[in-house]
Amino acid sequence: MNRRIVFGFGPQLVLDLYGCNKQKLADREFIYRLLDGLPKHIGMTKIADPHLLYYEGQEGSFDKGGLSGFVLIAESHIAIHTFVEQEHAFIDIFSCKDFDVEKAERLLVEALEAKKVEKNLFARGREFPKEVPVVAQIVRKDRKAAKHHDFSRVLKE
Repeated sequence: MNRRIVFGFGPQLVLDLYGCNKQKLADREFIYRLLDGLPKHIGMTKIADPHLLYYEGQEGSFDKGGLSGFVLIAESHIAIHTFVEQEHAFIDIFSCKDFDVEKAERLLVEALEAKKVEKNLFARGREFPKEVPVVAQIVRKDRKAAKHHDFSRVLKE
């Protein structure tokens, strides 16, 4: 039985978009449609309508206002925070399955007309066992081996 053991929950794409179109960043309907349509374009399953809030910002703060929203997907979530005056958007796509990261980046950069992008891609939950029965066998084997191992020397170091 040659079975591949899958560990890790999945990828998380984090995009910091700079120099975005201010009108789009402030447009509630545009951001709603962006969140609503993105899951389908990257092979995800939307399980709820997007939730979107406008925050006016705070006097004397860097935060001059913008939209924050998310859409729940069967695979996890997609979130966005816009900072209209600074022309910035911060986007997070977290998924329990692989997706086309380059396509997601391209769609978002084009939609918001970003002039600069900082991208970070993380492998989340590296020890998360996706195949529990297989992982349970490994753990039992390791515990059995550990039971017969003399750890006194390790504890002294």
